Amino acid sequence: MKILLTWLISSLAIIISAYIVPGVYIKGFFTALITSVILGAINAIIRPILLFLTLPINILTLGLFTLVINALMVSLAATILPGFSVGGFWVAMFFSIILSLVTWLMEGLIKEGRK
Repeated sequence: MKILLTWLISSLAIIISAYIVPGVYIKGFFTALITSVILGAINAIIRPILLFLTLPINILTLGLFTLVINALMVSLAATILPGFSVGGFWVAMFFSIILSLVTWLMEGLIKEGRK
């Protein structure tokens, strides 16, 4: 049940973030569901490898290079998925920041509602 709720939150966060950030296009809710799965898989498989390989630069930038890696993961997902497009690197970076914030807020509201 928790996995389905997390999947739904991620999908809604993707739709909300795409609405907020100009230059991001998501075809519909079903595409958001698939995008959520693809982003989750990319973040589970590719992101740790990239974080390890870029550890020195990440240390030098005090972790800010992670934002670049997140933007690359969003761009990769947009390349893979039809119906999800991002208008460039800076749009992907802004989208990943907004997506993180929206997801964090939504999960916080859900946890607050369970108390």
